[in-house]
Amino acid sequence: MNTDNIKIMVRGAYDVQKLRVGMGNRICSNFRAKLGLGPSESEEEDDDAKDILDDLRARYKKLTDGVKTFPKQATFVGDGVISTYTELSLVSQYIDLEKIEATHFHRLEATLKEYPIYNTFLVAVRGCGPAMSGVILSEIDITKARYPSSLWAYAGLDVAGDGKGRSRKQEHLVEKAYTDKDGNPAKRVGITFNPFLKTKLYVLATCMIKLNSQPYRTIYDDYKHRLESNPKWADESKGHRNNAAMRYMLKRFLVDLYKAWRSLEGLPVAPEYSVGKLGIVHSREP
Repeated sequence: MNTDNIKIMVRGAYDVQKLRVGMGNRICSNFRAKLGLGPSESEEEDDDAKDILDDLRARYKKLTDGVKTFPKQATFVGDGVISTYTELSLVSQYIDLEKIEATHFHRLEATLKEYPIYNTFLVAVRGCGPAMSGVILSEIDITKARYPSSLWAYAGLDVAGDGKGRSRKQEHLVEKAYTDKDGNPAKRVGITFNPFLKTKLYVLATCMIKLNSQPYRTIYDDYKHRLESNPKWADESKGHRNNAAMRYMLKRFLVDLYKAWRSLEGLPVAPEYSVGKLGIVHSREP
Protein backbone atom coordinates (compact mmCIF):
# COMPACT_ATOMS: atom_id res chain seq x y z
CA MET A 1 0.00 0.00 0.00
CA ASN A 2 1.14 3.53 -0.74
CA THR A 3 2.39 5.35 2.38
CA ASP A 4 3.14 8.81 0.90
CA ASN A 5 0.11 10.37 2.59
CA ILE A 6 0.99 8.71 5.89
CA LYS A 7 4.45 10.24 5.69
CA ILE A 8 2.98 13.71 5.19
CA MET A 9 0.69 13.19 8.19
CA VAL A 10 3.49 11.88 10.41
CA ARG A 11 5.99 14.60 9.54
CA GLY A 12 3.26 17.22 9.92
CA ALA A 13 2.29 15.92 13.36
CA TYR A 14 5.90 15.97 14.53
CA ASP A 15 6.37 19.47 13.10
CA VAL A 16 3.45 20.66 15.24
CA GLN A 17 4.91 18.82 18.23
CA LYS A 18 8.29 20.50 17.72
CA LEU A 19 6.60 23.90 17.55
CA ARG A 20 4.58 23.14 20.71
CA VAL A 21 7.69 22.00 22.63
CA GLY A 22 9.64 25.08 21.55
CA MET A 23 6.86 27.40 22.64
CA GLY A 24 6.50 25.54 25.93
CA ASN A 25 10.21 25.99 26.60
CA ARG A 26 10.00 29.73 26.02
CA ILE A 27 6.91 30.06 28.23
CA CYS A 28 8.59 28.11 31.05
CA SER A 29 11.65 30.32 30.81
CA ASN A 30 9.43 33.40 31.04
CA PHE A 31 7.50 32.23 34.11
CA ARG A 32 10.40 30.74 36.11
CA ALA A 33 11.21 33.98 37.90
CA LYS A 34 7.56 34.56 38.86
CA LEU A 35 7.35 31.09 40.37
CA GLY A 36 10.61 31.48 42.28
CA LEU A 37 12.58 28.98 40.22
CA GLY A 38 16.11 29.33 38.92
CA PRO A 39 17.11 29.14 35.24
CA SER A 40 17.32 25.80 33.45
CA GLU A 41 19.84 24.66 30.84
CA SER A 42 17.31 22.36 29.18
CA GLU A 43 13.58 22.84 29.68
CA GLU A 44 12.78 19.49 28.03
CA GLU A 45 14.76 17.59 30.68
CA ASP A 46 13.61 19.69 33.63
CA ASP A 47 10.82 18.28 35.82
CA ASP A 48 10.06 21.82 37.00
CA ALA A 49 9.06 22.72 33.44
CA LYS A 50 6.30 20.12 33.49
CA ASP A 51 5.06 21.47 36.81
CA ILE A 52 5.09 25.02 35.43
CA LEU A 53 3.01 24.03 32.41
CA ASP A 54 0.56 22.06 34.57
CA ASP A 55 0.15 25.08 36.84
CA LEU A 56 -0.36 27.44 33.90
CA ARG A 57 -2.99 25.17 32.36
CA ALA A 58 -4.92 25.12 35.64
CA ARG A 59 -4.66 28.90 36.03
CA TYR A 60 -5.69 29.49 32.41
CA LYS A 61 -8.75 27.28 32.88
CA LYS A 62 -9.83 29.28 35.94
CA LEU A 63 -9.26 32.61 34.20
CA THR A 64 -11.33 31.59 31.19
CA ASP A 65 -13.89 29.37 32.92
CA GLY A 66 -17.42 30.27 31.84
CA VAL A 67 -16.17 32.71 29.21
CA LYS A 68 -17.66 32.00 25.78
CA THR A 69 -15.09 34.07 23.91
CA PHE A 70 -11.46 34.88 24.64
CA PRO A 71 -11.23 37.71 27.26
CA LYS A 72 -10.70 41.22 26.00
CA GLN A 73 -7.65 43.17 27.07
CA ALA A 74 -9.69 45.99 28.62
CA THR A 75 -11.56 43.66 30.97
CA PHE A 76 -8.84 41.10 31.73
CA VAL A 77 -7.81 40.68 35.38
CA GLY A 78 -4.84 38.41 36.09
CA ASP A 79 -4.18 36.14 39.05
CA GLY A 80 -0.64 37.13 40.04
CA VAL A 81 1.16 34.60 37.83
CA ILE A 82 -0.68 35.10 34.55
CA SER A 83 -0.83 38.79 35.27
CA THR A 84 -0.74 40.43 31.84
CA TYR A 85 -2.86 40.05 28.75
CA THR A 86 0.23 39.10 26.75
CA GLU A 87 0.97 36.22 29.14
CA LEU A 88 -2.63 35.03 28.87
CA SER A 89 -2.32 35.06 25.07
CA LEU A 90 0.95 33.09 25.19
CA VAL A 91 -0.55 30.37 27.38
CA SER A 92 -3.64 30.30 25.14
CA GLN A 93 -1.49 29.77 22.05
CA TYR A 94 0.37 26.92 23.77
CA ILE A 95 -2.89 25.20 24.73
CA ASP A 96 -4.17 25.63 21.16
CA LEU A 97 -1.02 23.92 19.85
CA GLU A 98 -1.55 21.05 22.29
CA LYS A 99 -5.06 20.54 20.91
CA ILE A 100 -3.87 20.69 17.29
CA GLU A 101 -1.09 18.19 18.04
CA ALA A 102 -3.52 15.80 19.73
CA THR A 103 -5.88 16.04 16.73
CA HIS A 104 -3.05 15.25 14.30
CA PHE A 105 -2.02 12.10 16.17
CA HIS A 106 -5.64 11.01 16.73
CA ARG A 107 -6.38 11.17 13.01
CA LEU A 108 -3.14 9.36 12.29
CA GLU A 109 -4.24 6.46 14.50
CA ALA A 110 -7.51 6.13 12.58
CA THR A 111 -5.65 6.08 9.26
CA LEU A 112 -3.18 3.40 10.38
CA LYS A 113 -6.00 0.86 10.69
CA GLU A 114 -5.99 0.57 6.89
CA TYR A 115 -2.56 -1.12 7.02
CA PRO A 116 -2.29 -4.86 7.80
CA ILE A 117 1.14 -4.63 9.47
CA TYR A 118 -0.28 -2.18 12.00
CA ASN A 119 -3.29 -4.38 12.82
CA THR A 120 -1.40 -7.68 13.00
CA PHE A 121 1.97 -6.69 14.47
CA LEU A 122 2.65 -3.11 15.52
CA VAL A 123 -0.54 -2.64 17.55
CA ALA A 124 0.49 -5.61 19.71
CA VAL A 125 3.93 -4.20 20.58
CA ARG A 126 3.68 -2.41 23.89
CA GLY A 127 5.28 1.01 23.66
CA CYS A 128 4.83 1.24 19.91
CA GLY A 129 1.86 3.60 19.76
CA PRO A 130 0.22 5.19 16.71
CA ALA A 131 2.89 7.90 16.42
CA MET A 132 5.78 5.42 16.34
CA SER A 133 3.82 3.04 14.11
CA GLY A 134 3.25 5.91 11.71
CA VAL A 135 6.98 6.61 11.62
CA ILE A 136 7.76 2.97 10.84
CA LEU A 137 5.10 2.71 8.13
CA SER A 138 6.07 5.95 6.43
CA GLU A 139 9.87 5.78 6.69
CA ILE A 140 10.46 2.12 5.81
CA ASP A 141 9.86 0.65 2.35
CA ILE A 142 9.74 -3.04 3.20
CA THR A 143 9.94 -4.02 -0.49
CA LYS A 144 13.50 -2.64 -0.56
CA ALA A 145 14.61 -4.43 2.61
CA ARG A 146 15.84 -7.73 1.16
CA TYR A 147 17.43 -8.82 4.43
CA PRO A 148 16.97 -8.02 8.13
CA SER A 149 20.37 -6.33 8.01
CA SER A 150 18.96 -3.98 5.35
CA LEU A 151 16.64 -2.54 8.02
CA TRP A 152 19.47 -2.32 10.53
CA ALA A 153 21.61 -0.31 8.12
CA TYR A 154 18.76 1.99 7.07
CA ALA A 155 17.93 2.69 10.72
CA GLY A 156 21.58 3.33 11.62
CA LEU A 157 21.79 0.29 13.91
CA ASP A 158 24.54 -1.47 11.98
CA VAL A 159 28.23 -1.53 12.89
CA ALA A 160 30.64 0.75 11.03
CA GLY A 161 34.01 -0.30 9.67
CA ASP A 162 35.75 0.57 12.94
CA GLY A 163 33.59 -1.92 14.84
CA LYS A 164 31.55 0.78 16.57
CA GLY A 165 27.85 1.63 16.32
CA ARG A 166 26.95 3.75 13.31
CA SER A 167 26.96 7.51 13.91
CA ARG A 168 27.57 10.90 12.30
CA LYS A 169 31.30 10.77 13.05
CA GLN A 170 33.61 11.68 10.19
CA GLU A 171 34.99 8.15 9.99
CA HIS A 172 31.45 6.76 9.55
CA LEU A 173 30.55 8.94 6.58
CA VAL A 174 30.57 7.51 3.06
CA GLU A 175 30.94 8.95 -0.40
CA LYS A 176 27.74 8.96 -2.45
CA ALA A 177 27.07 9.68 -6.09
CA TYR A 178 24.29 12.09 -7.04
CA THR A 179 23.16 14.41 -9.82
CA ASP A 180 23.65 18.12 -9.19
CA LYS A 181 21.23 20.91 -10.10
CA ASP A 182 22.75 21.16 -13.59
CA GLY A 183 22.20 17.47 -14.26
CA ASN A 184 25.85 16.55 -13.91
CA PRO A 185 27.10 13.53 -11.94
CA ALA A 186 28.78 14.50 -8.67
CA LYS A 187 29.86 13.03 -5.34
CA ARG A 188 29.40 14.06 -1.74
CA VAL A 189 30.09 12.66 1.70
CA GLY A 190 27.17 11.90 3.99
CA ILE A 191 25.55 9.56 6.48
CA THR A 192 24.33 6.10 5.54
CA PHE A 193 21.07 6.01 7.49
CA ASN A 194 17.72 7.73 8.02
CA PRO A 195 18.33 10.08 10.99
CA PHE A 196 14.64 10.73 11.66
CA LEU A 197 13.91 7.00 11.87
CA LYS A 198 16.94 6.33 14.07
CA THR A 199 15.97 9.05 16.53
CA LYS A 200 12.39 7.84 16.83
CA LEU A 201 13.45 4.20 17.23
CA TYR A 202 15.50 5.13 20.29
CA VAL A 203 12.41 6.84 21.68
CA LEU A 204 10.61 3.53 21.06
CA ALA A 205 13.37 1.65 22.88
CA THR A 206 12.98 3.90 25.92
CA CYS A 207 9.21 3.28 25.93
CA MET A 208 9.71 -0.48 25.64
CA ILE A 209 12.01 -0.48 28.65
CA LYS A 210 9.74 1.72 30.79
CA LEU A 211 6.59 -0.24 29.90
CA ASN A 212 8.24 -3.66 30.29
CA SER A 213 7.32 -4.53 26.71
CA GLN A 214 7.86 -8.24 26.18
CA PRO A 215 9.84 -9.94 24.80
CA TYR A 216 11.96 -6.87 24.15
CA ARG A 217 12.51 -5.78 27.75
CA THR A 218 13.88 -9.23 28.55
CA ILE A 219 16.16 -9.07 25.50
CA TYR A 220 17.46 -5.70 26.71
CA ASP A 221 18.03 -6.93 30.30
CA ASP A 222 19.77 -10.13 29.18
CA TYR A 223 22.09 -8.37 26.76
CA LYS A 224 22.95 -5.63 29.24
CA HIS A 225 23.81 -8.30 31.83
CA ARG A 226 26.05 -10.02 29.29
CA LEU A 227 27.94 -6.78 28.71
CA GLU A 228 28.29 -6.10 32.43
CA SER A 229 29.75 -9.60 32.86
CA ASN A 230 32.11 -9.28 29.90
CA PRO A 231 35.68 -8.20 30.85
CA LYS A 232 36.01 -6.41 27.49
CA TRP A 233 33.24 -4.02 28.58
CA ALA A 234 34.50 -3.51 32.13
CA ASP A 235 35.98 -0.08 31.40
CA GLU A 236 32.98 1.17 29.42
CA SER A 237 30.50 3.56 31.03
CA LYS A 238 27.00 2.55 32.11
CA GLY A 239 25.63 4.80 29.39
CA HIS A 240 27.65 3.03 26.72
CA ARG A 241 26.45 -0.39 27.88
CA ASN A 242 22.87 0.88 28.07
CA ASN A 243 23.01 2.24 24.51
CA ALA A 244 24.51 -1.01 23.22
CA ALA A 245 21.73 -3.03 24.88
CA MET A 246 19.08 -0.70 23.47
CA ARG A 247 20.59 -1.03 20.01
CA TYR A 248 20.57 -4.84 20.27
CA MET A 249 16.94 -4.83 21.45
CA LEU A 250 15.91 -2.63 18.52
CA LYS A 251 17.70 -4.93 16.08
CA ARG A 252 15.70 -7.90 17.40
CA PHE A 253 12.51 -5.84 17.06
CA LEU A 254 13.38 -5.01 13.44
CA VAL A 255 13.99 -8.69 12.69
CA ASP A 256 10.51 -9.51 13.96
CA LEU A 257 9.07 -6.60 11.99
CA TYR A 258 10.89 -7.73 8.84
CA LYS A 259 9.54 -11.28 9.07
CA ALA A 260 5.96 -10.20 9.79
CA TRP A 261 5.83 -7.42 7.20
CA ARG A 262 7.52 -9.27 4.34
CA SER A 263 5.23 -12.26 4.96
CA LEU A 264 2.13 -10.08 4.86
CA GLU A 265 3.26 -8.52 1.56
CA GLY A 266 3.98 -11.93 0.02
CA LEU A 267 7.69 -11.11 -0.30
CA PRO A 268 10.60 -13.52 0.22
CA VAL A 269 11.76 -13.66 3.84
CA ALA A 270 15.51 -14.14 4.10
CA PRO A 271 17.16 -15.53 7.22
CA GLU A 272 19.51 -13.37 9.21
CA TYR A 273 23.18 -13.58 8.30
CA SER A 274 23.90 -15.17 11.67
CA VAL A 275 21.37 -17.91 10.92
CA GLY A 276 21.84 -18.42 7.19
CA LYS A 277 25.62 -18.17 7.09
CA LEU A 278 26.87 -18.85 10.61
CA GLY A 279 24.20 -21.29 11.80
CA ILE A 280 23.51 -19.31 14.99
CA VAL A 281 19.85 -19.75 15.96
CA HIS A 282 18.27 -17.41 18.48
CA SER A 283 16.47 -19.08 21.35
CA ARG A 284 13.03 -17.55 20.81
CA GLU A 285 10.41 -17.04 18.19
CA PRO A 286 9.02 -13.55 17.30
